[in-house]
Amino acid sequence: MDMFTLSVLLVAVLFGALALGLWVALALTLTALAALLARPSLPDAQILATSFWSASTSWDLTALPMFIWMGEILFRSRLSDDLFAGLAPLMRRLPGRLVHVNIVGCAIFAAISGSSAATTQTIGKISLPELKKRGYDETIAIGSLAGSGTLGLLIPPSIILIVYGAAVEQSISRLFIAGVLPGIVLALLFMGYVALAATLKPSLMPQNADVLARESKLKAAMRIAPAVLLILGVIGSIYGGIASPTEAAVIGVVIALAIARAQGGLSFAAFKDGLMAATRVSAMITVILAGAALVTTAMGFTGLPRELASWIGSLGLSPYALLFALTLFFMVLGCFLDGISMVVLTTSVIMPLVNQAGFDLVWFGIYLVIVVEMAQITPPVGFNLFVIQGLTGQDIFRIAKATAPFFGLLALMVVLLALFPDLALFLPRTMFAGG
Repeated sequence: MDMFTLSVLLVAVLFGALALGLWVALALTLTALAALLARPSLPDAQILATSFWSASTSWDLTALPMFIWMGEILFRSRLSDDLFAGLAPLMRRLPGRLVHVNIVGCAIFAAISGSSAATTQTIGKISLPELKKRGYDETIAIGSLAGSGTLGLLIPPSIILIVYGAAVEQSISRLFIAGVLPGIVLALLFMGYVALAATLKPSLMPQNADVLARESKLKAAMRIAPAVLLILGVIGSIYGGIASPTEAAVIGVVIALAIARAQGGLSFAAFKDGLMAATRVSAMITVILAGAALVTTAMGFTGLPRELASWIGSLGLSPYALLFALTLFFMVLGCFLDGISMVVLTTSVIMPLVNQAGFDLVWFGIYLVIVVEMAQITPPVGFNLFVIQGLTGQDIFRIAKATAPFFGLLALMVVLLALFPDLALFLPRTMFAGG
């Protein structure tokens, strides 16, 4: 069977399985089996079993359930209420006023949860009713929340960066620190847009001053202190050389439990619900990764990625042209798949192209996450859009329209990252010099 026929067969098997509603992990396994059956001389069962077990027992993945559990604990605590109450007095004098609470709140919670959906849900359940009650334009409130919620994928500890690091065998610590500057720049872009929109169109904001509880800025800032303590405990322990990412995740869970307990939000039912939710999500991601490992192994034996890389290399595309083509590819794929599935589905095929083009794999991981962020707010399968639909009851395409400016800012961030790679590489190079 020639490579073109094999490629068509495998694409048909994969998307056919997904169209039938099979789990992503099972669709990947079937695709891997089809690839191996195309080479009858290979020991299929042995290869599949070895790959599945190796992917499932990766040490890098040990941090995954801990970070997910940490986010679930805080999702059930009073942290989001305190974030809004603490940030509101600090943001009210900026152009755009309390809309900035969406952005800054999401950035802070992103540094705690590592999940885009959890960040959007947690901040949105507090901020959207408050903004609506105070008379803010619903379009900019929804758009800023959907866009800022994507920061949960980029700002460490990012679940998807752990998945990417495990898939391409890159340092999780380097990937985490590489996401810091792009995350800050992206948050500033969002805030800049809100400020500009509020200045050019004052009707987006309520005409009367926001009515807030009388509270000093110091007291308001103290409400944010638990979140800052948790961020310092997790990220500080990693880059202070005290703990590995896996150990830092455990530290994060302990601090999160202490915060939830101190706030009076840690009932036994909440503890159990958080633990079970984290178990389900972790199991889902692990099985998807194991399925992706099967595809990677099978593709290696068929030689398809190597052939594809050679074919694209023969086209003479510049690195920027290849990056543009990959961006379009991921944007289309993001209309149908969630972010983690996108990463694990494509890793085995695109990594030879990325290596051939000379892209740094840490830099490419940040680029990939930002493109996946764009997919999070792209209908019909934008996960952040579904979360906001559940919060507001709005039509998903109306939500997508409100999010369009922030989609454009994410696209701008991709361009900035391509033009200025040091946005992602400066901190890892500085902090891990000689490492």
